[in-house]
Amino acid sequence: MSPNRPHLESTRALIGQPGSRDRIPTPAAVLDLDAFDRNVAKMAARAKAAGLALRPHAKSHKCSAVAHRQIEAGAVGICCAKLAEAEAMAAAGVGAILVTSPIAGAAQAERAARLAQEVADFRIVIDHPDGAAELGAAAQGPIQVLIDVDPGMGRTGVHDAAQAVEVAHAIAAQANLTLIGVQCYGGHWQHMEGANARAAAVADGMAYLSSVIAALRQAGADIQVVTGGGTGTFEADAAQGVLTEVQPGSFAFMDREYRDALKEDPDGAFEQALVIASTVISANHPKWVTVDAGLKAFATDGPLPVALTPKFEGSAYRFFGDEHGRLMRPDGQAAERGERVDFVPPHVDPTLDRYDVIHFVRGDVLVEIAPVEARGASQ
Repeated sequence: MSPNRPHLESTRALIGQPGSRDRIPTPAAVLDLDAFDRNVAKMAARAKAAGLALRPHAKSHKCSAVAHRQIEAGAVGICCAKLAEAEAMAAAGVGAILVTSPIAGAAQAERAARLAQEVADFRIVIDHPDGAAELGAAAQGPIQVLIDVDPGMGRTGVHDAAQAVEVAHAIAAQANLTLIGVQCYGGHWQHMEGANARAAAVADGMAYLSSVIAALRQAGADIQVVTGGGTGTFEADAAQGVLTEVQPGSFAFMDREYRDALKEDPDGAFEQALVIASTVISANHPKWVTVDAGLKAFATDGPLPVALTPKFEGSAYRFFGDEHGRLMRPDGQAAERGERVDFVPPHVDPTLDRYDVIHFVRGDVLVEIAPVEARGASQ
């Protein structure tokens, strides 16, 4: 359900009205459904041509309306970064979920076990024998698990083939756990600038992953699913032929980080479907205007937002405080109070985590207001 905020009710009254896009209260996350649909169809076609299952990552949007649209377009399910994301998506009727982060402790194992009972196709990664024991003790029925393999980031996952085999044995010792495959996600490869650099990194990573899979199979494990990859490495992932399933997320929306890294590479050939809409609220200064989108409107872990509205292209943006942004006046053109300015978000995943809802539009018409159910779901 959407948050109970008075302005949302008045905004819902705009749905279907011509010109309603420009009447959405700002700052707002606005998704162009036509561009989104084309992005989703393009990635689905690329995956099909490469013989890969497509499981988009919901950490990019945390919104069941988006997840359902992706599944309806051919995705086999979604990924969730945390149990709380998966719980929110399951409550909204998403029936195929992979949790891509390992869990620790009996309490989290019990939550995962409940999800396995509620979700028709539930999967979760494990990277330690203790994780297998905890999940096995909590299991109320069969649970599909994958071994998380560290691609060299040092964040999560087994570090070598010996650790992988040890975890596989621990899984086999649990009657209700079934090992179906491995996960290897090279997050540090996704924003490397240049297709050749990404391809070289992926080639090294997939060679290592192949050696881990070989060791697991030699130890008797039945590895059917090999999942990983992202928006920035799809071309390289497909070329290596090791993965059976890919987990891209940002391709459906795009952001400045990917724009800067991918440029004209095939992996970057997606439209800017998601923007942060803002309004000029002060135009008194001769050199710049102030918009209502500041630190609270954008993630700040990456580059600065970029104005997408043609009039303001090339106008430098700077944060001007929690609520405000400074946007330089466009050369040779007047800029007035009340003008709308759309921005490319710096990093779309944590940017969308700042919003209660996403406004879906087609052309200049608001068609739906979708809740971001898993906003802040970091548990």
